Amino acid sequence: MQIISAWSGPRNVSTALMYSFAQRDDTEVVDEPLYGHYLHHVPVEHPGREEVLKAMETNGFQVMEDLLKKGQKPIRFLKNMAHHWVSLDHELLDHFTNILLIRDPREMLPSLTKQLPNAGLDDTALNKQVTLFDHLSRKGNKPIIIDSKHVLLDPQKILAKLCGLLDIPFHQKMLHWQPGPRPEDGPWAKYWYKAVHASKGFEPYKQKKEPFPAALLPLLETCKPYYDYLYHHALKD
Repeated sequence: MQIISAWSGPRNVSTALMYSFAQRDDTEVVDEPLYGHYLHHVPVEHPGREEVLKAMETNGFQVMEDLLKKGQKPIRFLKNMAHHWVSLDHELLDHFTNILLIRDPREMLPSLTKQLPNAGLDDTALNKQVTLFDHLSRKGNKPIIIDSKHVLLDPQKILAKLCGLLDIPFHQKMLHWQPGPRPEDGPWAKYWYKAVHASKGFEPYKQKKEPFPAALLPLLETCKPYYDYLYHHALKD
């Protein structure tokens, strides 16, 4: 069984990518399996925190053991948040084919801070994505990096290239899905998934017209070197 793990930051079309892979007959998807583990270890206030902790396994090593068990289908796609990887053995990453999903912080931060008003670098996951990229690259297991903007500008081209790198066939059905929630959605979906639940596929890319909030400029400057480093290695047209 091939296990594909997409390590995303928040507000990075990661749920749309999960819905895309869920359209494949050969693939089962898992939504943020380490979220409970993360909330158990990190004292952050997230919408629905207690609900998530009650609903999920909070022992990350047990989560990993369960994820590595053989499934009903030949491919398992994991939608993971990179910052959920805390207090775990990096060697476990060798069991996955790893993807990093990134987004320009200039576009991501205004959306993120609507849900997390006091968000910092750790909440963006960019620093953890750099750590994962460097570790995996040193091990000869270099992850594929895709930028959310590129996905939205040409979903078919990027998904076809991604599938080629994953050594799996691309299917047109990956471009569309029925609107509404999916059975795999985590209990946090009602707080975060409103837009994707209203969608039927990848929404066209729209350049933000609103001025960037001045209050977020210091955080943007902190995030930018991490994003630029990852973008340099990202899958391009």
